[in-house]
Amino acid sequence: MKTEVVEKIPTKLKFKKLIAYAILLVLVFISAMMVVFQVFEYRHDYREMSSFMRERDDLNAEWGRLLIEQQTFGATAQIGTRAVTQLRMYSPPAAQTVVISLPTTSEDKK
Repeated sequence: MKTEVVEKIPTKLKFKKLIAYAILLVLVFISAMMVVFQVFEYRHDYREMSSFMRERDDLNAEWGRLLIEQQTFGATAQIGTRAVTQLRMYSPPAAQTVVISLPTTSEDKK
């Protein structure tokens, strides 16, 4: 009788170890899959961030050009206002305007 009990305990123990190893193996596999998924998400997010950074740089460059253009137009209006008020300049009427034409040469006709 003693031999029967000894034989059943190792069988149950082997079965429990097998289940424990199987569970650990499944958990390791799930962990490995999660690592792969996280690396994939990281690379995807990094590519997206890089494209946003390029877009930001392009928008900053365009903003700088627009600021320069705004300053240019502002300076033009200011120059025109000062010319009229301080120098008393004006645009001549059509009757006082003369158009001068240059003679055409054979090279200009080509």
